[in-house]
Amino acid sequence: MMRSLRELGEDRLLAQILPQLKRNSRVVAGAGDDCAVVKFRGAKEWLLLKSDCVVEGIHFVAGSSARAIGWKAMMRGLSDFAAMSGVPQFALITLVIAGKKQVMWVRDLYRGLNQAARYFGVAVVGGETSDTDGPTAVVVSIAGFVEPDRCILRSGGKANDDIFVTGKLGGSIRRRHLNFVARIEEARWLTANFKVHAMMDLSDGLGVDLPRLAKASRLSFSVDQGALPVSRGCTVQQAISDGEDYELLFAISRRDRVRLERMWRRKFLKLELTRIGYLHQRSKIKHQTFLPGYVHFRRRR
Repeated sequence: MMRSLRELGEDRLLAQILPQLKRNSRVVAGAGDDCAVVKFRGAKEWLLLKSDCVVEGIHFVAGSSARAIGWKAMMRGLSDFAAMSGVPQFALITLVIAGKKQVMWVRDLYRGLNQAARYFGVAVVGGETSDTDGPTAVVVSIAGFVEPDRCILRSGGKANDDIFVTGKLGGSIRRRHLNFVARIEEARWLTANFKVHAMMDLSDGLGVDLPRLAKASRLSFSVDQGALPVSRGCTVQQAISDGEDYELLFAISRRDRVRLERMWRRKFLKLELTRIGYLHQRSKIKHQTFLPGYVHFRRRR
């Protein structure tokens, strides 16, 4: 029976496609994590690769500030670098846009792209442009590095690990999704001071991304919904399902909990860190379910 992408959803589509992708001996982590990780003979660091996009009508609405759209387009990929504790260095921009669009709009878009890139010392080194009769799409591809002992995958979670999130969740549609800053500084600090077992960024919402992390680690999870750091004016349900928070979600040994919380308060005075639950074996406690977050192709926000 033929099924549409809307019926299938992103995760089940990827489950069919990703096993068919070919790898070689230099691939540490391929498609399926926040960034691809590859190694080269003689290099001390691993190379990180990431490509992401923003599409008109999906990630921004017509009339949004072009500079803000450019900022978001760059920061989305940088947020994935944060999830791997990576250091971004170079970016390529592919712009698919209608020929009737005003030149000033494109110039403002690139101002936003460049501003976000400079924030983390990233050089924009090329890309591509293409005409279209459809909506505008901006694709950003980023390359950088991570030290092997500081590279964090989704799949490293351990039973009884504490689950933490940074910042507040929910309400991103109120412009925060256009002006967030990727948590690269925080991720680098974490891996310099602690053994983080698993990590990812919250782009599709806690209700989608936490089950992804748990599944990649072959574990389940339990969350205290009353402990969730909910943005002002939002409900717990919105904190779970709105998406586009771009905060860090990570798992760490409970033995490190007190030291982590103490050191975090001293280092990041204006950014909350909240323990929201823990990972566990599926056989011990029934898998907790959430309201879903954002699922591509199903258009639910």
